[in-house]
Amino acid sequence: MSPQPELPNAAHADLDSMLTRKFGKEVANYFSGSPINRVSFLRTDHPFLSAALKHPSASFLLYKDLAPLAKDPTKLAYASFKDVVPIIGNDPYSKTEEQLISEYNSTTSIPQMIFLGLDERDKKGFEWNIYKGAPFFALDVTPKGTVEEAANGVVKEMESRGLMFVEGRMHIALPALEGIAPLNSSTFMNAAIIAAIYAQGRALLDWNARNPFCAQCGQPTLSINAGFKRTCPPTDMASINQTALGSTTMEKPHDRPSCATRKGISNVSFPRTDPTVIMAVVSADSRRVLLGRQKRWPPYWYSTLAGFCEPAESVEEAVRREVWEEAGVYLGRVVIHSTQPWPYPANLMIGAIAQATPEGEEILLKHDPELENAKWVDFDEVREALTVGTSGLGEDAPEGYKEGGLRLPPRTAIANSLLTAVVGGFLGGEHKM
Repeated sequence: MSPQPELPNAAHADLDSMLTRKFGKEVANYFSGSPINRVSFLRTDHPFLSAALKHPSASFLLYKDLAPLAKDPTKLAYASFKDVVPIIGNDPYSKTEEQLISEYNSTTSIPQMIFLGLDERDKKGFEWNIYKGAPFFALDVTPKGTVEEAANGVVKEMESRGLMFVEGRMHIALPALEGIAPLNSSTFMNAAIIAAIYAQGRALLDWNARNPFCAQCGQPTLSINAGFKRTCPPTDMASINQTALGSTTMEKPHDRPSCATRKGISNVSFPRTDPTVIMAVVSADSRRVLLGRQKRWPPYWYSTLAGFCEPAESVEEAVRREVWEEAGVYLGRVVIHSTQPWPYPANLMIGAIAQATPEGEEILLKHDPELENAKWVDFDEVREALTVGTSGLGEDAPEGYKEGGLRLPPRTAIANSLLTAVVGGFLGGEHKM
């Protein structure tokens, strides 16, 4: 079993404040804690993007079919601007967004690249007005379309260096406190920080790949805003005879069919995030916690209950609904504990701690057949499992685990944080979060 990564530090973890004294310290879960300033207001500033792209401190995370480039299954690898020029060209930001939209050609593949932001810890990196830091980009090098040959060339070059594209959810394999500095940077990055940057790139590349067509009219869309938006262009150069593109004869692109997204202010598509509730449910006497398991899970492996938050539903209502649907248990008070971005593909896990009503603790599985079993587990058994029984779904139990004992999710899962909080005194008020 791979060593489990450390969790990121919460922002201003040592700062005393009224909120900290009242609610406890903030909890940061895996995939959060990124050091990157996204500077979202600069995503349409193409001179800025061009300069950041070419700066020596810029690092590129490459993904092939969403599998990240890595030195081995435990350590990500970075590419340089020179490495990616064969697929993106010398300056993909040389034209404004308006020009790119007006020259849109649906038959030409544009490599999907995301500007992730600036790592402001690197004060010797790139500078733009008052903003300083090492630029980070994510790039899809999956061979396809008109860039297939160029993408294959980049992939082969990376593999010739002994690098690989790691399939699956490699974040579980990132070792605890393993550090790596980006290209031309001395800034240390532990596994949790690397995971947060990887998650941002994967989620956005996945969203762009899933949304190549307009949801309103069904026509191909164009990625803009440094990869954070998609638009439905009003015209298409694909209708022009390709030999005419190099001639002096003025040819106009054809108008595409009318689309409602080009009217009013709702004229672009934004990345999707699916809110998901996940909850540690405590018994009315505060001595047991409700756990469930699905049939496909390893023997003795249990977790907290979870489900999607539906439209026009508060988080608290979603928690109560999901627990009743899956386990038949009725809940009283619900408190939000912490959250976790989960890039598979685009979930925001909203962690809650809830307490059952005194008359509502009977487990009934006949509503929603999602769970194979659910049960109330004493705090002491949960404490022991958190010590010797945590692992990923596809991993063996850790050393010290005794067959037949309770198994739980690893530290990388917010379920682990919720259970740790519950058995660590969250309800007693001493250790609030």
